Amino acid sequence: MSDLKTKPTEQDVTSFLNQVEPEWKRKDAFVLLELLQKITYEKPVMWGESLIGFGSYHYKYESGREGDWFLAGFSPRKQNMTVYIMGGFENQTDLLEKLGKHKKSTGCLYFKKISDIDISVLKQMVLLSIETVKKRYADIR
Repeated sequence: MSDLKTKPTEQDVTSFLNQVEPEWKRKDAFVLLELLQKITYEKPVMWGESLIGFGSYHYKYESGREGDWFLAGFSPRKQNMTVYIMGGFENQTDLLEKLGKHKKSTGCLYFKKISDIDISVLKQMVLLSIETVKKRYADIR
């Protein structure tokens, strides 16, 4: 079984975010940094080259695959800001309808700018995701 390539690094989060272009995206990234830090009570850690994670947990699937991942996180991607909703969206239909302009995939929420969404709804979504992960996995770090 292969190891997960994306792992925590020693890379400085602030240095990484200071390189984000354009300026409006950099500012949005710092807003997300502050929001997720307040929600999780965790320090941000770079995971790989472009993911910023907060907290961590150990998962193990029925298939036997296991690993460690961040409890909440985001990445200022070129196309969109990506927020990782590790608990999934099953219980978040009402919140998604209230969020604003976004797209989603299995565990990722995408939006162009913070001004496109309701940040208080995003906060609720991240909190619900964390709660879901904590119920699912006991090994939260």
